[in-house]
Amino acid sequence: MGLDFTAIDFETANGFRGSPCAVGLTKVRGGRVVEEASWLMRPPANHDHFEYHNVRIHGIRSEDVAGLPRFGELFPEIGAFIGGDILAAHNAAFDLGVIRSGLEVSGLAGPAYEYVCTVMLSRRCYSLVSNSLPFAAEEAGVPLVNHHDAAEDARACAGILIDIAARNNANSIAELYLSLGLELPRQESFDPAYDDLSKPSLAALSGAAAGRSGAPVRPFLSGWPEEGANPLPNADAAPSHPLYGQTVVFTGELAMGRPEAKVRSAELGARPESRVTARTTVLVVGDGFVASDLRSGRLTGKARRVLELHDRGQPIEVLSEGEFLQMVGGYAGAAAL
Repeated sequence: MGLDFTAIDFETANGFRGSPCAVGLTKVRGGRVVEEASWLMRPPANHDHFEYHNVRIHGIRSEDVAGLPRFGELFPEIGAFIGGDILAAHNAAFDLGVIRSGLEVSGLAGPAYEYVCTVMLSRRCYSLVSNSLPFAAEEAGVPLVNHHDAAEDARACAGILIDIAARNNANSIAELYLSLGLELPRQESFDPAYDDLSKPSLAALSGAAAGRSGAPVRPFLSGWPEEGANPLPNADAAPSHPLYGQTVVFTGELAMGRPEAKVRSAELGARPESRVTARTTVLVVGDGFVASDLRSGRLTGKARRVLELHDRGQPIEVLSEGEFLQMVGGYAGAAAL
C-alpha cells in the first residue's frame, strides 16, 4: 500500500457540530494529491441557523446556501468521494463528529471510518507552540492562504500528513502509525434508529425541542473566574482523543465556565490543573484569543509563561477556546480553527 487517504474539513453554521455548511475533500494516492472536491450545503433542518461568530470566521451566510441540498441529501456524494479511504482531519474529533451528528439529526445511518488526526501527529512530530492548522501547515511547507476555506484547509491537512509521513520514512498510514507506536483510531458505523445518539446530538435535539437555537452561552463576567475542582482523568477515555493524557490549564474568560471545562477535559482523559507548571502540556486561552495572537503579542500572563516554557524545551502548546470547544463537542461558535 502507498500513502493513500482522503483529507476532510468542515465548516459549520453554528456551535453545534452537526450543522455543516461547507466541506472540502482532498484525495491522496501514493503521497500525491490526485483529486479534490468541495461543496456548500444547507445544514440539517432545525439546525440551520447561522451564528455571527461562525459567519465571521468562514464568511458563509444563510443566503449563500439557500436552495442547496441539505447535508443529509448531499452525503451520498461526499461518501462516494471518500469511498473506503482512511480519513485525515486536523482535529479529527470535530470533523468525524460533524459526520456523525449531521447524519444523526438527519435520521440517517453512517459508515465506519478509520481516521488520522493531524493535530495529534503534529504534536508528536513537530515542536510548535500552537498546533493550529496555520502553524502546522507552515511547518509542513504548505502555508495557508485562505484559512477557513474548506477546500484549502483540507488541502493543508493533506500536506501536513504527507510531510509527517516523509519525515518518518513511512510509505503508508499503517507504516507511519507503526513507527510512532500508535493504533489507528476508528469511528464505528451507526444508525440513529437503533443506536444511542452522541452527546452533542442529544444536547442539540433537546435544545431544539425547547425552542433554543443552541446551548446557552455563558455571558462575560468581570472579576476572577471561578476555577472549580480539578477532577481526575477518565481512565476509560479514548487514547485517540487529542486531549487524552494532556495536563490542561485554563486562562482568560471562557464562554464555558472553567469548572465545566475541567469536567469535559477530564472525561476525555485530560488532567486539569489551575496553574501553569512544568507538568502543563496544554493551555486553553479565552478572551477571544486566536492562534495568530501568538505572533501579535496579545497574550495573557499565563500564555506568555507558556511561550517561555516552550522556548526552554518544555512540550507545551496553546489552544484557543474555539479549538478546545471543537475537541470537547462544545458550543459558542466552535467553527474549525
